[in-house]
Amino acid sequence: MADDDGERRAKAALVDTSVPNPARVGDYLYGGRNNFEADRKVARAMIAVAPSVAMIASAARAFHQRAVRYLVARAGVRQFLDIGTGLATAGNTHEVAQSMDPQCRIVYADSDPVVLAHARALMRSTPEGAIGYLDACAEDTREMMAGASATLDFGQPVAFMLMSTLGFMPDLAATGAFVRALLDAGPSGSHLALYHHASDLDPAFRLAATRWNRHSPKPVTLRSRDEVAGLLAGLDVLPPGLVPFCEWRPEPGDPCFDRVVPFYGAVARKP
Repeated sequence: MADDDGERRAKAALVDTSVPNPARVGDYLYGGRNNFEADRKVARAMIAVAPSVAMIASAARAFHQRAVRYLVARAGVRQFLDIGTGLATAGNTHEVAQSMDPQCRIVYADSDPVVLAHARALMRSTPEGAIGYLDACAEDTREMMAGASATLDFGQPVAFMLMSTLGFMPDLAATGAFVRALLDAGPSGSHLALYHHASDLDPAFRLAATRWNRHSPKPVTLRSRDEVAGLLAGLDVLPPGLVPFCEWRPEPGDPCFDRVVPFYGAVARKP
């Protein structure tokens, strides 16, 4: 335990608050306070050229929560591996899932020390369920599955949650291989839920991505609908299919917008 604590402190000391970070920018767009001027500055610069950026956080949270509710209520999933967790906010995967079935088990995986510190400090499981926190690089699926298996049973269906994660993987072939490796770790009946930055829904969003990539060490890759659909090859993509994520099973009370929010969303099942 002491070695783990020392490693966490060493990683935290490497955090550079002078450059924008995806999780902290997301926190700013949510209206949170766990962000710095570099995060706020790039967010404002993106919103200036693409007003839809200001809508992403609330639209993303609504899609995420709808997907989790579907997976528990309709698909019968009780295990979740949430990769690229982001900073803790209201309505996280475990809160939604365990509110429907307290026995749900969730692992949050991220390589960002700030994200993991917040997760460990703020996220608490029900007594009947379990939450695990995993320091893992998204591309290293073998290490990730080994760590997650302390909490999850990969002999039973698992929902793999990829909320914007794939947009930070620049190579399309490698991204597809990562998705396949994830699904290979779970049995038939496992699910994949994702949303992904779109290149073909809002031309201004491409300008916003250029501004982000100019300042961040974690560049984002926008993809077309066909490219995102290719990442779901071999899976049963559930109705309504791969759509702008505000159009995926909208519910009363969801936020409404006067323009498209440029992300695709889908939930798919492993046959």
